[in-house]
Amino acid sequence: MMQFHWRKLGLIFEPKKITGRPWLTEFAQAPCAIEVDDAIRVYFSCRPAADHEGRYVSYSSFVDLDKDDLTRIIRVAQHPIMALGAKGTFDEFGTYPVSVIQDGDRMLAFYGGWTRCESVPFNVGIGCAVSLDHGISFKRLGPGPIISYSPDEPFILSGPKIRFFEGRWILFYIAGRKWITFNGRPEPVYRIRMATSSNGLNWIKLNRDLVETRIEEDECQASPDVFFDGSLYHMFFCYRRSFDYRGKEGGYRIGYAYSRDLVQWTRDDSKAGINVSESGWDSEMVAYPHLFKWRQKTYMFYLGNQVGRAGFGLAELLD
Repeated sequence: MMQFHWRKLGLIFEPKKITGRPWLTEFAQAPCAIEVDDAIRVYFSCRPAADHEGRYVSYSSFVDLDKDDLTRIIRVAQHPIMALGAKGTFDEFGTYPVSVIQDGDRMLAFYGGWTRCESVPFNVGIGCAVSLDHGISFKRLGPGPIISYSPDEPFILSGPKIRFFEGRWILFYIAGRKWITFNGRPEPVYRIRMATSSNGLNWIKLNRDLVETRIEEDECQASPDVFFDGSLYHMFFCYRRSFDYRGKEGGYRIGYAYSRDLVQWTRDDSKAGINVSESGWDSEMVAYPHLFKWRQKTYMFYLGNQVGRAGFGLAELLD
C-alpha cells in the first residue's frame, strides 16, 4: 500500500482580502476544483457577517486559478452561484458545501442545503442545481432536496462529493447518526455514506457507513473524496472528536482509506501524509480535502484552522 507524501503550497485564497462583495466576508469552505475554458475554477462556500443574533447564512461561489500556476488567482466571482432558497425550503439559510461535475454541455452542482431548527441549531439535505453558462450561475432542479431524510438517515445529509466511476454516478456524503450535548450545546455526530445512480438524479442509497471509527465511538467524519489509480480507490476524508473540537486537540485531521469495490473500505490514516503545521493558518486543523488531477500531477485543496475561516490552501502530491 502506497504512502502518500504532500508538499504544502500555502494559503491560496483569503476571503478577508476581498472587497466589494458583502456576501463574502469570511470563510472559504469545502473547495471543489474543475477545469473551465481558461482557468481551474475552485468553488467554495462563504459567509457574510453574522446577523444581530450571531447567526450566519452561507453562500457558494468560486475563484479562478491560473492553469500554469495554481497558486495565482486570476478572478473572483462577482456573485454567488445561486441565491438562498425561498422561505420554508430546505436551503433557506445556506448552500454549503458544493460539488460540481461536468455533464455534457452543462454542469451539475450537488450541495448541502441548510435550514434552522429549534431544538438543535440546523438540519441539512442534499440538493442539485444545473448550470448552462459554464458554471457562472446555477438553477435549482426544484425547491426540495434530491436526497433527504429516511428512517436509517434521519438528519444532516450533507458533504456531497460527486464522482463517475464504472459507468455509474457515485455520490459520497455524510449522514447524521445522533445529536449529543456538550457543555449545554447540541453537537451532531455523522458518518460517511454513499449512493449510486444511473442518471445522476435518482439515487439508491447503500445505507451503511463506509469508514470505521478510530479515535472514539462518536467520531465525526466529513468530506469524503475518492480517486481511482487503476487498481484501487483511494479516499481522503476528515475526522474529528465529537466534542471540544474547535481547537487543536480535538480538531479535524485528514484520514485515508482504500477499497477495491467502493463498498468495503480499509482505513489507514498513517498513509494520508498530511497533518497540521507547526504554526500558521493550518496549525490547528487540516480538513475538507478535495483531490484534483491536473497535468499529470495530483493536488489537494484543503481547509485549515476554524474550518476554513481564513480560506483554503493547496498541497501537491510528491512522487
